[in-house]
Amino acid sequence: MSCTSVSTYKAMSLTLLILLVTVAVSMIAFSNPGLQDKLMFKPYRIDGNREWYRFVSSGLIHADWMHLLVNMFVLFSFGEIVEFYYQQTFPEKGPVLYFLLYFGGMMTAVLPTYRKHRNNPGYNGLGASGAVSAVVFAFILFNPLERLCLYGVLCLPGVIFGVAYLVFSYYMDKRGGDRVNHDAHLWGAIYGIVFTVLLKPSLLIHFFEQLVYFRNAI
Repeated sequence: MSCTSVSTYKAMSLTLLILLVTVAVSMIAFSNPGLQDKLMFKPYRIDGNREWYRFVSSGLIHADWMHLLVNMFVLFSFGEIVEFYYQQTFPEKGPVLYFLLYFGGMMTAVLPTYRKHRNNPGYNGLGASGAVSAVVFAFILFNPLERLCLYGVLCLPGVIFGVAYLVFSYYMDKRGGDRVNHDAHLWGAIYGIVFTVLLKPSLLIHFFEQLVYFRNAI
């Protein structure tokens, strides 16, 4: 994915801890359908039984190994870098704010889904895609010109990748029919940007300065 590395971040990161917990819970749920059902995002049950924990628990489980591996690979590729940036930008509250970035993104990403399906007893959702999208787009805000590679083949500057991703997610959500919650990807990404900008508005100036430099360098 990204070629950026953080060699100075030595201790076990919050990103790695989240990754390990997510992998462990997902693996247990793979062989325990009852547990997976209890942790899934079910808007109808949340609304009727006040099972609010599902906003978080559903982000700790995945549909299958591929779903889990893709999300955790992307989280590992970008998470430690964003966590490092947060630690450098907010020295006293970096870990707490990064925690809020990830889990806030996880919960915010499924709010539209909750509103849309709260009266649908047949709807189920799971996966950390919304939280991971928040982390990726926080990375793009810090590094809009860093080249992001899709499956190691198509490499684009982060800002172009981000715009394409948002447009694609919006289009696929409106189109529907592929059983992927593109709404969660879209709102997770938006949350990652808005949350980070609210914490440090000057990042917007940094972001646009890099874009102007890129345009002038062409």
